[in-house]
Amino acid sequence: MTGGGKVYRQVDREALKDVGAEIARHMEQVPVWLFYGEMGAGKTTLIKEVCRALGVADAMSSPSFSIVNEYAAVGVEKVFHFDFYRIRSEAEAFDIGAEEYFYSGYPCLVEWPEKIPGLIPVKVASVTLSIDNETQRTIAISIHDREEKNGL
Repeated sequence: MTGGGKVYRQVDREALKDVGAEIARHMEQVPVWLFYGEMGAGKTTLIKEVCRALGVADAMSSPSFSIVNEYAAVGVEKVFHFDFYRIRSEAEAFDIGAEEYFYSGYPCLVEWPEKIPGLIPVKVASVTLSIDNETQRTIAISIHDREEKNGL
């Protein structure tokens, strides 16, 4: 998947486990993963599957109000899950130390990254979820260096 991408089509709830495991396999190579998709596309649900694959046993939920949740995980020690939907400015994310988390080397799973474009590291992976119908999604994954894409 490095340098390129992969598209999963007609992904249902059952198949999310496999996609989550695939993402988890690449977390050591690229710890910051950006999750894009409209409200209800399944970003949080997919992130829960990634966390399970990383060995998180804690109860997981969207950090909509806290902005970041930290989970203990087997092997990687910590996993950070961000939800920037409710922030009003990039400065809020900066104030909570988002950059420190992103450069910590620990897995960072980021919902609504479009709210913090100036804080995103150069090397990231993107996951875009599109709603096909009520029960299926298309999930596109790419690992890239943002400089190679002229500041994408």
